[in-house]
Amino acid sequence: MLVLMEIWESIRDFVATGGNVLYVVAIALFLMWVLMIERYWFLLGDFPKMHKEIVARWDARQDTTSWYAHRIREAWISEASEKLDERMLIIKTLVAICPLIGLLGTVTGMISVFEVMAAQGTGNARMMAAGISMATIPTMAGMVAALSGVFFSTRLEARAKMAKEKLVDSLPHH
Repeated sequence: MLVLMEIWESIRDFVATGGNVLYVVAIALFLMWVLMIERYWFLLGDFPKMHKEIVARWDARQDTTSWYAHRIREAWISEASEKLDERMLIIKTLVAICPLIGLLGTVTGMISVFEVMAAQGTGNARMMAAGISMATIPTMAGMVAALSGVFFSTRLEARAKMAKEKLVDSLPHH
């Protein structure tokens, strides 16, 4: 319990040093990871069942060569592809927004530096240091959040593409 309290205190100190913009970065990061975990859950748990069902429906068809059968096949592939790509645009948007939120923290931190300079002059380095940390920490946090999202969203997108290609290959058309 003591370890958890120490971790909580260090997180609180970090947020106090970085400013309130870190809360926005944390919310964006949390949402991005919830969506990515949901997509992985779908790819590893639900999509294989959907894949088997589509292949079973295709194999149960007597006609797989007519123009009409090809349109049905394309429709099933399109529906599966749509399910695979769900929420990927939101994830990519959150990845792109994280550094921008960090830059917002840079701007607010620099504004506080300028406020200190206007009130105290340039001679008080300690007063300016708080604003400078408020300018750099959110930028760093936004970049770290974006980097984690870039790596995993790219892997997620590649897995979805491979799953779609496997489905296409599983539905032979003659």
